Amino acid sequence: MSPFFVKAAQLLLSLSILIVLHELGHFIPAKLFKTRVEKFYLFFDIKFSLFKKKIGETVYGIGWLPLGGYVKIAGMIDESMDKEQMAGPPQPWEFRSKPAWQRLIIMLGGVTVNIILGFLIYMAIIFTWGTSYVGFEDLPKGFAIEDSFKKYGFEDGDRIMQVNGKEFEDVTRINQHLFMRDINAISVLHQNGQKETIQIPEDIGTIMFESGVLRPFSPIVDPILDSIQKGSAADQSGLRKGDKILSLNDQKVTYWSDFNRLKVADTTKKALKVVYLRDGIENSVTVTPDEDGIVGVYPKIDYKFQKKEYSLGESITKGFDFGYWTLYDYIAQFKYVFTKKGASQVGGFGAIGNLFPDAWDWRAFWGTTAFISIILAFMNILPIPALDGGHVMFLLYEIIAGKKPNDKFMEYAQLVGFIILIALLLFANGNDIYRAITGK
Repeated sequence: MSPFFVKAAQLLLSLSILIVLHELGHFIPAKLFKTRVEKFYLFFDIKFSLFKKKIGETVYGIGWLPLGGYVKIAGMIDESMDKEQMAGPPQPWEFRSKPAWQRLIIMLGGVTVNIILGFLIYMAIIFTWGTSYVGFEDLPKGFAIEDSFKKYGFEDGDRIMQVNGKEFEDVTRINQHLFMRDINAISVLHQNGQKETIQIPEDIGTIMFESGVLRPFSPIVDPILDSIQKGSAADQSGLRKGDKILSLNDQKVTYWSDFNRLKVADTTKKALKVVYLRDGIENSVTVTPDEDGIVGVYPKIDYKFQKKEYSLGESITKGFDFGYWTLYDYIAQFKYVFTKKGASQVGGFGAIGNLFPDAWDWRAFWGTTAFISIILAFMNILPIPALDGGHVMFLLYEIIAGKKPNDKFMEYAQLVGFIILIALLLFANGNDIYRAITGK
């Protein structure tokens, strides 16, 4: 099966799980508070449904448009814009008749489920598969340093000893921490045996984002090919396992990170001139990456990964910690969305689908599902009308002010929020299409 369909299947399954559980987060408290739920749908059923069945007072169904799902709660101004129902007198089973605190719990239910689900999945992953990391001793060749970071005092071959004065368990995560965490000092061991503590600018994350240097530290890996993807551009060009890359488009390649950097940077040329060494003889070949920019070559990873296993109790603690920092990091980088460059990088379903691997891997699937669940929780709680966060915002106003916003205002707010969401959806997926066409 092609990688596209594998990713699409994983995306569809992941979203289906998350949508159903999110909507259950609204459905269950609504039923507990004796509020009528008229519909429970996976995906949207505009004009028609793929499946539907009425059980009790609720119609359960599957729509044909896989952009989300919903529960239609009686007496609530939502995306259905059911004005006829709202025009009648309030009924005791309706949402609008319930106390504000009950309505608040109903609206927070979906987000709460997504957060809890994300954390539980991380706990289960850690208990089942443990964690992998690369420590100080496991990376003897150290890091290749991007040129713009050498001005701070870093050198090729540096090995990370401490970050902010503490031991750093997984040195391969240094780029992520630099970009999204509060790092002010990194202690390194240079190749000459000298130890040095290097001070980091407070705005290092912004510097990395604006310069496009998001991986200033790359583990040193020799540019020797270990595997070639069958049928890829590299395979068709004649490159083989064991070939050592010497240059790319006439620029010297010392480490594998140089090859990756030059391949990405040279976007003006579709064809790449690759000079390589095979059996002591220097050769050259032209490689044309596919439409996704993939060449299809992979180097030999010669540094060690350590595996750590956890008891059930340790998995709960570690999983909670991992979930917390996942949410923290996502919120930390969210500020860049409001910049011109950040807005151009916003992605839709294509970008989300690319989070999944080309081949089915349950560990990767559940890890990505947990990540998406936490993202959905954060995005849903934003104070935008038509999202859960918009309803929560108006409910908090009601609790504080002691009065509800009038129904006409809520209808207009819901409509505006829905237009905003559609615009964002079109923009994000438009970015995906643009990148697919231009390769940028």
